[in-house]
Formats: sequence, C-alpha cells, structure tokens
Amino acid sequence: MTTGIRVNCLTGCTASGKGRAGLELARRLGGEIISVDSMKIYRRMDIGTAKPSREARAEVPHHLIDVVEPNEPYSLARYVEEAERAVRYIAARGKPVLAVGGTMLYVRGLTAGVFEGPGADPEFRRGLRERAARDGTPALHAELARVDPRAAERIHANDLRRIERALEVYHLTGTPISELQQQWDRPTNRYDCRIVALRRPKEEANRRINARVHRMIEAGLVDEVGALLAEPRGIGHQAAQAVGYAEIIAHLKSEMSLADAVERIKINSRHLAKHQRTWMRRMPGIKWVDVTEGDTVEQVADRVLEAWSRPVS
Repeated sequence: MTTGIRVNCLTGCTASGKGRAGLELARRLGGEIISVDSMKIYRRMDIGTAKPSREARAEVPHHLIDVVEPNEPYSLARYVEEAERAVRYIAARGKPVLAVGGTMLYVRGLTAGVFEGPGADPEFRRGLRERAARDGTPALHAELARVDPRAAERIHANDLRRIERALEVYHLTGTPISELQQQWDRPTNRYDCRIVALRRPKEEANRRINARVHRMIEAGLVDEVGALLAEPRGIGHQAAQAVGYAEIIAHLKSEMSLADAVERIKINSRHLAKHQRTWMRRMPGIKWVDVTEGDTVEQVADRVLEAWSRPVS
C-alpha cells in the first residue's frame, strides 16, 4: 500500500556526483531536496560531509541538513520520522519531492520501510574476532551492553556470532540493532518511489574520491575538525566515526601524520563506496544510470529524468 506521493530518489556511491545532479534536477522540476545522508544532519560538519553550499540551499530548499549538534546521537528511527514529515510537507505544497544521498540504510528506510540490516564489514568483524580471542567473548558482550542494552539482554554472553552482528550493525549505522528491529517491525505506508543510482567505472570513481579528499583538505577540513574538538561539548562518538573526521581526529591527537590521515581517508572512502555498491545491488527496483567523467551535469540529469519516468517494474 502506498500513499500516492511520488518520491524521486537519487543515490550512488560517495563522490559519484549525485549532489550536483540532484541540485540540477530540483532546479528543473521546481522541487525540494530531502538529504539522505547520516552525517549531513550534523551542524558545523560542512567540509567533510560535502554539504551543498549556502547559495545552493538558498536557491533550492533542502531538508534534514544541520538538524543536530555534533555531540548529539541521531537514530535511524528519528531520521525516518523526520524524513516522512518532510515528504508530506513538500507534497502538501504541490512541490516535487527529491531524496538525494548515499546513506543506504536511510534510503531503504525512507523508500521501503523494511529492515534487512546492512551488509557485512569483514575488516570490522576480523577485529572483533581478534579481540574475542585476546580478551574473551564476554568482553565484547560488555561493550554491546554499553551501546545496546536491550540486545545484550537477549544475547548470551558467549554467543559470539550474534554479539558480532549486533556490534557490526551499530558500527555501520550508529543505531542499536534492537531499535532497528523495533522500527521495522511496524508496518508503514510507503510512497511511489523511483530510485535511481549513478554508477561510474571503478577506476574513475577512485580518482574522484582521491580528488575530493584533497579538495576537502585544501578547503580547511583540519581546521573544521579542530574547531569541533575545541567546542565545550566536543564531538560525539557517532559523529566522530564519519569518514574524514575520524582520521583527522587521530591526526590532531598525534596518532598519525597528516599525510597518513589523508591516505587513510582515501582508503576508508573506497571501503564506504564498496559498501554502498553492495547495498544498491540488493535493492529491488533500483535503476542504474551509467555516467563518466565526460558527461555534463545536464546530461546526467537528462538520463536520471528518463529513468525516473519509467514505472517500477
């Protein structure tokens, strides 16, 4: 069952160009954009999250950007609630609804309302298993009890597989698995969603990631992170895990050089892109739009519009 509200969703891997294309599409359609990004919700985290400029946001209304302070937690359940409110607000005023961003769990929550859990993170799991071998499974269970008491209550202290999965979900989403399961146990009405994903050749995607990282450093990412750390309330655990911020925080704590931090951001951004691709391949009804470096934003927008015009099969 759907509400009948049309939601045009544009997603893709990090640095795929979805932000620029989304802005061009919103201009053409006279629509408004709902951000589908778990880190753009934080105020003053601008450079590392590649937020749209003030000029772009003045031209096209954007929703769910600058929602909370960097020290505040923000759950998936809250995102879905606030995004649904934004959908209704935009549609009630007769404006087209565009959802643009690459946090795949948010995309799925907004468009489908079904929780299947994020894909696996092999490196994170390997680290958990090494810690379990060194410190014992109950030590991981104690960590789970700190971040997700409800899950810890129902998972045995020696059940490594389920502890591992619960910690992995929290690591990938910033939301306790118990909360996700509760949210997606409730039936919800969805929308007439058309999901399009931009896809670039892998080598080109990696070059774009590297170029973006250097632009962020040149734009003042180190100073931005330093200012956040200097705030009285600082930066919370959830926000501090963002790619680009975690590595610069480590640099500012003298745990690595700036050059090493930059390389680590590139590596982690590629890991993020791989994770996003895995999610997108699993999404039913998604339409792919292939783009290359030679395409203008207008050409990309033309292809996305054509893909959006086709009903979900």
